[in-house]
Amino acid sequence: IPELVKGVEVVVTMLPAGPHVRAVLQDGGALANADYSTLFIECSTIDVDTARAMHAAAVEAGMEMVDAPVSGGTAGAAGATLTFMMGGTEAAYERARPICEKMGKAVIHAGGPGNGQAAKICNNMILGVTMIGVCEALVLAEKLGLDHQKLYDISSQSSGSCWSLNTYCPVPGPVPTSPANNDYKPGFAAAMMEKDLKLAQAAAQSAGAATPMGAAALALYGLFLNAGQGNVDFSGIIKMIRGN
Repeated sequence: IPELVKGVEVVVTMLPAGPHVRAVLQDGGALANADYSTLFIECSTIDVDTARAMHAAAVEAGMEMVDAPVSGGTAGAAGATLTFMMGGTEAAYERARPICEKMGKAVIHAGGPGNGQAAKICNNMILGVTMIGVCEALVLAEKLGLDHQKLYDISSQSSGSCWSLNTYCPVPGPVPTSPANNDYKPGFAAAMMEKDLKLAQAAAQSAGAATPMGAAALALYGLFLNAGQGNVDFSGIIKMIRGN
């Protein structure tokens, strides 16, 4: 790691969890060995406290940093249509923005250090809750004799419209690019969704916010993982909801 960060102006990292970020930036020597004024664009989805601690460590080392988690999944990465939600100073954001614009359709400054992570945690709690709601509705439709495509055609143009249905529909057919059409091979694994829902619940507890739907979604994904489905796409939870 020390050799990789020397002599570069910008370092982009995207790692699974907070301990990995600390291991690379602090224990691995990235901050200690990068040139003065290097910009770190930290794109992992991690807890807010770790993000803010890494900001402080970067500033102490004479660097700039933005926490810049993304939304859009593997398809967004491949198509350069990601959304970057960015926390940091205005100056660091302006340095990072043109770089991230090469990889995404939207680069939004969420506020100070850690606010990018706060936005990502809230966004993914919405995603987890809405995916379960869509799965429950589709299973109910099956039992009522309503065709998946018919429900999709109606709800995608009605008040039930949401990303979990319109873009990532959890049954084969209505959205040909959704993982449901590829045996639920993960674009975003259930284990990663559970991790993000845990982050949301930890943040909610710390902030004193009531998030009962987020807690329910976490409990359901916990059951899904306990059934050995962690490497299945998170939309595959419809199989558990259906009773399979």
